[in-house]
Amino acid sequence: MQAIRDLLQQDGFLRALFNSVPCGVLVVDAARRVQAINNLAERTFYRPSDDAVGKRAGEAIGCVNVWDTSAVCGGTAACDECRILPVAQEALAGRRVLRKKAPCTLVIDGQARDLVLLISAAPISFAGEQLAIVMLEDITELERLRARLVTPDGFAGIIGRDKRMLALYETIRDVADARVPVLIQGESGTGKELVAAAIHHESARARKNFVPVNCAALPEGLLESELFGHVRGAFTGAFRDKKGRFELADGGTIFLDEVADLTPVIQVKLLRVLQEGTFEPVGGETTISVTTRVVSATNKDLRAEVVAGRFREDLFYRLCVVPIELSPLRDRRGDIPLLAEHILRTALVQSARPDVRIAPEALDAMMQYAWPGNVRELQNAIQYALIKCHGDTLQAEHLPHVVTCRARSTEPRSGRYRKGKLDAESVRRALDDAGGNKVLAARLLGIGRATLYRFLQSDGDKGLGQ
Repeated sequence: MQAIRDLLQQDGFLRALFNSVPCGVLVVDAARRVQAINNLAERTFYRPSDDAVGKRAGEAIGCVNVWDTSAVCGGTAACDECRILPVAQEALAGRRVLRKKAPCTLVIDGQARDLVLLISAAPISFAGEQLAIVMLEDITELERLRARLVTPDGFAGIIGRDKRMLALYETIRDVADARVPVLIQGESGTGKELVAAAIHHESARARKNFVPVNCAALPEGLLESELFGHVRGAFTGAFRDKKGRFELADGGTIFLDEVADLTPVIQVKLLRVLQEGTFEPVGGETTISVTTRVVSATNKDLRAEVVAGRFREDLFYRLCVVPIELSPLRDRRGDIPLLAEHILRTALVQSARPDVRIAPEALDAMMQYAWPGNVRELQNAIQYALIKCHGDTLQAEHLPHVVTCRARSTEPRSGRYRKGKLDAESVRRALDDAGGNKVLAARLLGIGRATLYRFLQSDGDKGLGQ
């Protein structure tokens, strides 16, 4: 509809008002095509007005389901789950919609990003046509902050109150605003990417991009293009220039996961970026400078990889300015109840199921199991158990068989904490591992709660320094 575009061009006051609204605004016609877009929406979604006008809303803001494909907004199977489309349709039908949350994945400046938008919409008639004014607010960071505030037993999305975790939180705060590289090491499933993201979001770089890259997922040629970008014609299939992950993370943080799997060629190129902050895209001659903070991670012993000749020593020392070692779940069993409850609550929300509680016997089985797959395995086990559970209580029988039959098979129920008579040292260790929870400590010791309470109230508490 040319009329509304002409109106905005001709009326300086109306145009100024349209562009001063503190959120992205789209004017959409009955075919859900964008007829006008304000300045903030252009900047938020990296969509110049000339590119957005005339396109359907999903195409205009870069919905990942229709980006760079022949698919039409509203015409894919994924569109059935869209939270934005129904809001526009309600407004076009004459109903006003106020502040609905819409999780979505948009391609912004060439990078797919998970966002949470707050959407409002209102109907309007102009020149005999029914239109909708759709307002979009990016509340992604606000939601992340809110998630952190409502998690008293964790930090920045990381769950745990074991003394090792408390020390980790302090380290994250210490290194967040430092510009030096960080190397995170730990077994698979311990949450290395969560720690990397926490370092980014606690830093002054939080408003810039956090860009994760799995270094083991791509072959050398594709990984080089992914990290450093390429120019059009650099290789077969390079139909246009593409920014690399380092450039997309400029001013922010790049997270290099599985860094031990980098090939020698990529190691050399990465070393140069760390030393000089510059690189050339594949097939290009222009040198690009970036101020990207590098956080890397591996589940291998990187020093051993250096000794074996598989990893450059000079690169190791560039990456490992600040080392962070994550503890496996078996070494912080006191966090298992917190993690299990958090994982269960999240799964219940995602599946829209009524409340389900964890039976003591199921929790006991989880506490006894060694969890070689760490938090990721615990998450899988609870999701499996939730499928098997048809009532309101998750029982031990609902857990995977490997958890119940091998629960701490290598560690007798009480042998890890005490041998023979109960003593102050065994109780201290059990209380530490249980995060101070006396019920859990009793389970770890293989005794009843009443026995532990009597011990703590007797002369035994003097040995604990209470």
